[in-house]
Amino acid sequence: MTGILSRRRSVVIIAALLCTLICLHPTQVRAGEATAAKKKIVFIPGPQSHGWTGHAYTADCKLLAAILKENVPAVEAVVLEGGWPKDLKVLDGAAAIVIACDGNNLLRSESNWKALDEIAKKGIGIAYLHYALDPGKEFGKYLLNWIGGYYEQFWSINPSWLAEFKTLPEHPIARGVQPFKVADEWYYHMRFVAGMAGVTPILSAVPPDSTRKGPDGPHTGNAEVRARMGMAEHVAWAYERPGGGRGFGCTGGHTHWAYAQNDFRKLILNAICWTAGIEVPPGGVASKTPTAEQMEANLQGDRPPEWTRERIQRTIEQLNR
Repeated sequence: MTGILSRRRSVVIIAALLCTLICLHPTQVRAGEATAAKKKIVFIPGPQSHGWTGHAYTADCKLLAAILKENVPAVEAVVLEGGWPKDLKVLDGAAAIVIACDGNNLLRSESNWKALDEIAKKGIGIAYLHYALDPGKEFGKYLLNWIGGYYEQFWSINPSWLAEFKTLPEHPIARGVQPFKVADEWYYHMRFVAGMAGVTPILSAVPPDSTRKGPDGPHTGNAEVRARMGMAEHVAWAYERPGGGRGFGCTGGHTHWAYAQNDFRKLILNAICWTAGIEVPPGGVASKTPTAEQMEANLQGDRPPEWTRERIQRTIEQLNR
């Protein structure tokens, strides 16, 4: 009889504890649910330019978003088409915002820049890809604050060259990324915050001297660039803001095919997750090599006849040799 009573007391105690956790402290349950909530990452691409395969921002963003949805359970990836959103409520709850466009053809007005600045001040991660890094000196100050660097005309240049990344830093963005090389339009000699404070170079390579010999101009060359013959240049970087929040910039990605290169794609996916405050797995964000069908999906404009499915597949294979 004593044993039966003891067991009954145990059942009563357990029931009371459960009632305390669930009924008397619902906020604790909600906190657990919030911890498991997904991080919202918003991609905002500008219109495609440069033919069928260049500056294909929508195709780039949709490819990256689809991979994140498939491989990172902690992510809710959203791609906003049609330019800068008129109603900024669509950005509510975002952990990171990814901008990919030509120059300043997305935000355009000072009011939009100020609106995004207010969002960044809340600690929201910001990533800028390729030509979006060149918004003009008037708005470059915002990128310095958000991501630690930008393309400054008459200081930076935008040549196409084969960049070989022989070493990578100890940083979450570089997890699982092996040394690689990609021929692309890699801007360099970027304008960074004073003393590179808070900036961690992620991709650095030595450009061919021939890329430094262009005449003076907003994109072609200048004396400072020519004086750096044989020196390494940073073309992708991470930034930790003094007031909180993370930023990332990458000057590559002119051609859509660059994202078929496994290590480059992994690095960009890692960077987006890191910017959003998501823990990057030890081996980096996993993804299969995209198929030709996946790569050509969402490309806009007229498809040149020479870009057959077979040629796309060969291009993907060559990038990963």
